[in-house]
Amino acid sequence: MIGNLAAQVPPHSEEQGQTALSDSFGKDYEEALRKAEAEEARFRYQFRSFFLSRKDFDDSRKEAWAAGGWVGARTSYLADRFSFGTTAYTSQRLAGDPAEDGTSLVGPGQSGYEVLGELYTDVRLTEALHFYGGRKEYDTPYLNRNDSRMTPNTFEAVSVIGITPAGSGEGQFRYGAGYFNRIKERNSDEFISMATAAGATVERGVAAAGAIYESDEFSIGAIDYLSPDIINILHAEMKIPLPLHSDFRPLVTFQFSDQRSHGDELLTGAPFESQLYGVKAEAPVGPVLLSTAWTQAAGDSDLRSPWSGNPSFTSVQYGDYNRVGEEALLFRAAYEFECIPGLSAYALWVNGSAPDAPGSQARDEGNLNLEWAPDEGRLKGFSIRVRYAKVAEHGPAHRDLEDFRTILNYGLEW
Repeated sequence: MIGNLAAQVPPHSEEQGQTALSDSFGKDYEEALRKAEAEEARFRYQFRSFFLSRKDFDDSRKEAWAAGGWVGARTSYLADRFSFGTTAYTSQRLAGDPAEDGTSLVGPGQSGYEVLGELYTDVRLTEALHFYGGRKEYDTPYLNRNDSRMTPNTFEAVSVIGITPAGSGEGQFRYGAGYFNRIKERNSDEFISMATAAGATVERGVAAAGAIYESDEFSIGAIDYLSPDIINILHAEMKIPLPLHSDFRPLVTFQFSDQRSHGDELLTGAPFESQLYGVKAEAPVGPVLLSTAWTQAAGDSDLRSPWSGNPSFTSVQYGDYNRVGEEALLFRAAYEFECIPGLSAYALWVNGSAPDAPGSQARDEGNLNLEWAPDEGRLKGFSIRVRYAKVAEHGPAHRDLEDFRTILNYGLEW
């Protein structure tokens, strides 16, 4: 798997670093099982080069150019039961002034890093139920790779992931549960406590469990994350197809998140709660994907996503639009060029209202994205992406932010 920075063309509308609930609990699990049946060792290689330049609201600049990626291997199943995997990650600075730190492409002070991010055991309990233990990548809405810089988040955890066989005309359940003790954040070479990553001064892990049911394009599911005495997060999604015509099948997806303090409330020292309500509609029309989304952040605290990219439908290149009291509306159009295979582009605009916090301002954001990612031939696995975002803050003094990124990937798996 190349990762979230690899090709994403219609009919997808998720931003980099996000994981929809419908992509959780091993969305590619069936493919992994098929590969496992081949009883062959697997290898993967990913090269990545990333340039990011941002002019912030206060006219300060964050800028760096880095190169790196990862290399990994996984054994075949020994005794038809046990497999082992490992992946090493690195990011090295090619250019970047320490005074312009803060891009998250490299470590603090524009320093490079190397880390053994994956080292795990896969135990095949049954043909459709597996146990994993050790350092590993995971993808769920609030605990995922957040693969939007040079290297992804990985976790020290124990988990089980399963899938029910799909019969003719029947739906399918995917499910998972686990305990996540520590996280290696995306630009770090150290594993730290999940509670520490969330901002607490104590060490706690996270217990997570959830499931999703899918039947054709319909899906419904939920997942819960509990870090004792720190935070409890519940997230649910439902996707409904609208078969208006054989050539026009819009999808409507609803999402809901509830976050609240737990137990001794060691994260903030006081009780808090936050909710996220969202709805997204997307309609493919030939090579074009049109989508719109609305979200509302409620409660008495900004929503948090300490172990992932933000799953909000209106979270885009720069802003998450999840500050308490903030309402956001998004419009997006993506196009896949038929004349040049693998070439796609999209543009979006988000309008965010002023949050409840005094002094916070309303923001608008526009994004442009152009990507070429051939899906066959000698360049299969290669992609180059150019991204641009401009954010306008509407307050007593109008302020702008600009964010420019160029990302090159080349990944292989064999």
